[in-house]
This record gives sequence, C-alpha cells and structure tokens, in this order.
Amino acid sequence: MKSKQQRVLTNIHIDTYRCKRNKNFPNSTLPVLVYRNCLELPKFKNKAVKIVQDIFSRNKWGNTWRNGIYDFHHYHSNTHECMAIVKGSANVIFGGPKGASVKIEIGDVIILPAGVGHKCVRHSDDFLCVGAYPQSRDYDMNYGRSTELEEAIKKLKTLPRPSQDPVFGKEGFVRSYWK
Repeated sequence: MKSKQQRVLTNIHIDTYRCKRNKNFPNSTLPVLVYRNCLELPKFKNKAVKIVQDIFSRNKWGNTWRNGIYDFHHYHSNTHECMAIVKGSANVIFGGPKGASVKIEIGDVIILPAGVGHKCVRHSDDFLCVGAYPQSRDYDMNYGRSTELEEAIKKLKTLPRPSQDPVFGKEGFVRSYWK
C-alpha cells in the first residue's frame, strides 16, 4: 500500500500559461501552472478524491469540491484556485474567449491565479476533478461582464499570494513561479 506522500510524484513537468487581460477578463501577471502527471491516483474515484483532499488540506488549501469544470467562461476575483484531475481528461481554455486551449488529464494539477478566466470546452465521460482554495477561502463568481471588472480589479490588487503550494507545501513551485 502506498503512503499519501508516495502518491505525489516529484519528477514532474510544469507547463506555464501567461494570460493577459482579455476584454472584461482581468487575468493575471502570475502564470497559470499545470503540474503534469504529478499525482499517482488509484482507479477508485472516492479513494482518489480523498487522497487529493488530504494532500490539499495538509498544504492549507481547503473548501474543496468535486465535480467537473464549468462549461462557460468565468473567474474568481477574491481567491486563487487549484484543481487536481482524478478521472478522465478535458480541454480547458485559460484566459477567457480565444485564450489558451489546454488538454488536462488524470494526475495533472492546475493552479489558477485569481482573475484568470477558465472554461471546459470538452471532456471525457468520466472526467472528475477536485478543487480547493488557499486558506479555505470562499470564492466569488465573475463572468466577464463589464459591470464586474472595476470591483474585481480592486479585489485582485489586495489579494495575497498563497502561503503554500497546494501539492508540495512550503517548498513548492508556486513560490518560485509566483514571485
């Protein structure tokens, strides 16, 4: 039986995506991080979800949920977000309309800076991810409307960076990529 620590793979590839402002999507100067194949997860969905929730919790990311990714462009202005893919695969757009289209699959972890638009455009029938927020913050929903932008930008300017990486903790990659 593998321990929870052994399920986090350390020899990973990290993709970065920089999303500049896109009309009413503020996006961020911080890059979206995709940790490729960084989690080794069991086939059993509930067990995989529990393992991911434990990893996130240990690193002070909480208020977890399990589901898919919304099929409409949206962003959060009051918190960063991470998502671990526990089943299947999907294509997601980062940055709002005409943003970067990225394929994600089981074992990948996405770390989204606050303000970055995201939308699922296609997914496998078994697609499932677990999401979380630093310090278990609640999230708001913004849809790229002009009426949201001014208030969202104010919130983004005061938002602190996470104290820990959701997967690797205090010594994780978020600290170096989000300087």
